[in-house]
Amino acid sequence: MNAWTILQDSLFLLLGAMLLGALFERLKQNAVLGYLLAGALLGPHAFDLLPNRDAILSIAELGVTLLLFAIGMEFSWRKLRRIGSIALGGGTLQVLVTMGAAAWVGGRFGLDTRQAIAIGATIALSSTALVTRLLFDRAEIDSLHGRSTVGILLLQDIAVVPLVLLVTALAGDGSSAAFGWDMARSLFSALLLVAAIVVILKYVFPRLVSFSAEGANRDLPALLAIVTAVGCAWGAHALGLSPLLGAFVGGVMLAESPFGTQVRADLSPLKTVFVTLFFAAIGTLTNPGLVLEHWVAVCALTAGIVFGKAIIVLVIGRLFRLPAGASAATGLCLGQIGEFSFVLLDIARHTQLIGTELFELMVSVIVATLFVTPYLVALAPRLARFIERHAPATGHTEGVSPRRSGHVVLIGFGPAGQAVAAHLRNENTPLVLIEWNPALARAADAMGIDTIIGDAARTDVLTRASVGTAKAVAITVPDPTAARTITAHARAASSDAIIVTRSRYQRWNEDLLASGATSVSDEETGVGLQVAYELQRALDATELGPS
Repeated sequence: MNAWTILQDSLFLLLGAMLLGALFERLKQNAVLGYLLAGALLGPHAFDLLPNRDAILSIAELGVTLLLFAIGMEFSWRKLRRIGSIALGGGTLQVLVTMGAAAWVGGRFGLDTRQAIAIGATIALSSTALVTRLLFDRAEIDSLHGRSTVGILLLQDIAVVPLVLLVTALAGDGSSAAFGWDMARSLFSALLLVAAIVVILKYVFPRLVSFSAEGANRDLPALLAIVTAVGCAWGAHALGLSPLLGAFVGGVMLAESPFGTQVRADLSPLKTVFVTLFFAAIGTLTNPGLVLEHWVAVCALTAGIVFGKAIIVLVIGRLFRLPAGASAATGLCLGQIGEFSFVLLDIARHTQLIGTELFELMVSVIVATLFVTPYLVALAPRLARFIERHAPATGHTEGVSPRRSGHVVLIGFGPAGQAVAAHLRNENTPLVLIEWNPALARAADAMGIDTIIGDAARTDVLTRASVGTAKAVAITVPDPTAARTITAHARAASSDAIIVTRSRYQRWNEDLLASGATSVSDEETGVGLQVAYELQRALDATELGPS
C-alpha cells in the first residue's frame, strides 16, 4: 500500500466533502450532509474512487478518537450540574429506556439477546456534533429546548465509554458467566488505565516539561495534547479496551491543567480536519444499492427510530417538569442516531457480533436519520409553539394572587434576570418573577421574590402575573423566538406598559421592536459600551499617573 495513494484518497475525500459541504451550506442545509454524500458518491458502492478506503477508515477512527478527547477536555461535573436535572437524570433515563426499548423491538424481529442489546446501544445515542451546530446556527442553543437538548447530549457523550465497554464485552464467550467476567475484567482494566493516566499527567509530565509563564514554547502544549490523546488511546488498546476510553480520560485530565484552554484552541483546526474526514469516511459505508433494494425497511426503521426516540424524550421531559412544548421539541432534536453509533457498530462488526448485512442496513438508517435532522431541528420550535398554544397550562401558579398593579414583571432569573432583580429590590420596586426552571424559581422564592413557575410564552401565565396592570415588563430570556413571543403577548395584554426586552444580537432588534417592545437592550451594543468604558478608564488612569 503506497503512502502517496492514501494521501491521494484523503485529498479526494476532503475535496469532495469541502465542495458538497459548501453546496449544502449554499442551499441552507447543514454541511455535514454534504460530507456524508461525498463519501457515499466516492465510495465502493458508487464511483469507487478510493482504492485505499480501509486505510481512510483507519485515519477516520483517529478523527473520532480526537473528537472524544476534545469532548473530555470540555467535560466537568460542575458544568453538568449547572445544566440541571434534565441532563443527569433525564439523560441517563433516556439512554437506558431507549436502549431497552430498541433491544426489545430487535428481539421481536429475530435478533438474539446480545445483538439486540448492541443495536439498542447504537440507537440510544444522538449526534452531538450535528445537533449542537444546528442549534447554534439557529440561535436556539440558549432556548428552553436547546438547553435541555445539550444537557442530554452531554450525558450521552459520557455514556459512550460504558457503552463501548458493554458492546465489547457482549462479543465475548456466549455464557452469562463469561459475559460477567468480561465486563468485570473490562472495568478493572478501565480503572487501571484511569489510574495510570492520572499519575502520568498529574505527577510525571509536569516534572518532564516545564511550562513557565515567560519564554514558553507555544508548540509544547499542542505536542503534549497530541501525545496525550494518541498515547492514552494506545494504552487503552493495549489493555484490550476501546481507544475512545483512553482518549476521553486523557482529555478530562489535561483539561485540569493550566494550559487546557490553549490546548483546546490549538487542536481546533486539527479536530475539524479529522472530524470532516470521519463523516466523509462514514459516507463510504453507505450502500445505495441496499437502500434501493430495502427502501421500505430503511424508511420504516428511520421513521420508527426518529419518532420512537422523540416520544421517549417527550415523556422523560414531562417527568422532569419540562413544559410539553419544550419536551416535544427536545425529542425532535434528539430523534437521530449519532456519530458515535458508527463506532459501536464497527466494534460489533469486527467482533462478529453482527453480520455485514445488518451492519450496512444500520449504517443506511443512521445516515438517513442524520439527513432528516436539520429539518427536525427547524420544526422543533414550531411544534413547541403549537403545543403550548393548544395544551393546558403547565405553569405551577397556585397561591399567587392576580390582584396587582403598578408592579414590574420580570421574566427569567438567569444571570441577567438576577442583576435586574437586585436593582429593583434595592429601589423597593414591587416585583413579580416568572421563571420556568424550578431550581431558579425556588432560589428566587427563598429571596422573598413573588415567583410564578411557568412558561411566560403562555398568555395565561402572563395573566396570572397581572401583566395587564403592570407598570413595566423586563424580558431577560436569551432565546430570540421566545423573547419575541413573550413581547407580543405582553403588549397585547397591556398597551401602556414599558416593555424592555433583551436581545443577543442587533439583527433581532427590529423584530422585537415590531413585536411591541418599548426598547431593546442588545448584548453586542452593551459589550461594546462596557469595553469602551473600561478602556477609557484605563487611559485616564495612565494619563493621571506619574510621568
